[in-house]
Amino acid sequence: MGTDTVNELDRAQIQRLARVAGITGPKQARRDPASWVGEGAAIYCRISKTHDEDQTGVERQERICRDAAERLRLQVESGHAYIDNNRSAWQRNRKRPGWDELLAAIESGQVRHVIIYHADRLLRQPQDLEVLLSKADEHHVILHGQAGGRDLSDPDDRFILRMEVAHACRSSDDTSRRVRDTLAERASAGKPHSGKRRFGYDKTGTKIIESEAETVRWIYVQYLKGKTVHWIKTQLNEQNIPTALGKRWQHQTVLSLLDCHHMAGLRVFRGQEIGPGTWPAIIPVGTFREVQERRGYRAAAGRAKAEATRTGKFYTLRSLVWCTACGVRMAGGTNKARPTYQCSSERDGKACRRRISAAVLEPFAADAAIRMLTHLDVTGREAAAVLGSEEADTIAADQEQLTEAARMWARKEINKAEYDVMRKEISERIKTAQRKAIVRPTVEVLEGMTGPGAEEAWHKLEEQGDYERINGLFRFLFAAVRIDASATRGRAVDFGRIDIEPNPAD
Repeated sequence: MGTDTVNELDRAQIQRLARVAGITGPKQARRDPASWVGEGAAIYCRISKTHDEDQTGVERQERICRDAAERLRLQVESGHAYIDNNRSAWQRNRKRPGWDELLAAIESGQVRHVIIYHADRLLRQPQDLEVLLSKADEHHVILHGQAGGRDLSDPDDRFILRMEVAHACRSSDDTSRRVRDTLAERASAGKPHSGKRRFGYDKTGTKIIESEAETVRWIYVQYLKGKTVHWIKTQLNEQNIPTALGKRWQHQTVLSLLDCHHMAGLRVFRGQEIGPGTWPAIIPVGTFREVQERRGYRAAAGRAKAEATRTGKFYTLRSLVWCTACGVRMAGGTNKARPTYQCSSERDGKACRRRISAAVLEPFAADAAIRMLTHLDVTGREAAAVLGSEEADTIAADQEQLTEAARMWARKEINKAEYDVMRKEISERIKTAQRKAIVRPTVEVLEGMTGPGAEEAWHKLEEQGDYERINGLFRFLFAAVRIDASATRGRAVDFGRIDIEPNPAD
């Protein structure tokens, strides 16, 4: 082979090498810091939880990342510092706005570099890492990790990073398991759930703040008197009484307090009541149960109230009128534009359609209520019914059994299905016994409504349009108003079909 031929081969090889270098060169060249000068960069910072309001954690991370950008001579434009403060990277259902914006910026080609404080600040799920690395390769973005001193664009460092993220994911899983076990143990021991301070208690949830406890009792009494949540909220704000967080009362804040089992000394675990707690109660269990029943009544009466708004009629006996044939509550409605209480259930595949005129039933019930109020003596009456010693002992034994069942589940001596069966059976026994001690405020509910002036006071409420108060009085006096089939035809009124069941006087 001649010299000329060898030279031709050398020249061909040189050309091939040059062309390969031309293809791979630009990407590899970007690894040279000298070629990065002036290129756009983004910063991502995250911290899972902060206990203060100055965001010290993410501010420190951002400062370190900006220092790194200066050393690398990169430009961090305004709006390219993405912050997720108080955000978990482990919880899959937790939104991270900063993370989403960072991915969008990479997709749009706004940044060529991403600087992070540490890999565990960026992600704790392997799939998140793969998404980011994929986008970085697709758009030729270089990733820089500062605290770990790792070049995230290097294949070897990427391999190590994948191992670190997998370890972080396992660590998060272990932490989650330990937290779940700790919460189960606290619940089994009857200790309160930690978290934000509850109104009426200190931060530990075990000591009552008496000044706030008086407000809690007032809220429960007013609700049982028939006052609306809006009215209660307004009164609290007008009296400048702050919430546990020092803020003004909102509709949901009042509802949350009314639904809070902690106020009655009841422990809830994963949304289920498991028995009494070890802290003192502000509200008797009976009062709490009645409020929950009343909450259900009012929710069910929402449709009736909407109908009242449409027709201009407020049904003062709402949630008290029952159909004797079907055993269900009769709702307010209209029949030929006349307000009625009617049954909407079905029997034997046919609609019941039993109804009674509100213009007949409500005055009849009002007369009965006025007679009861006129002769009602509440002097010296206790604010709550008291359980007998036998019932109290039975409840205590059942509550201990319920607590023991929770402990057995926490120790994995029984499975979840077995625990659910035991909890349901025992809880029903406890609730049945506790209903005997339902607290019905007397003096507060009946203030100014008893004695010889009862009729005048009642008519005054009607003139003022205080139908919520009238409904509250009906609820206090009557357990139910049962409607039987009419024995007459035509327009004749059969008052014999109305059976008013009073609440116990004691």
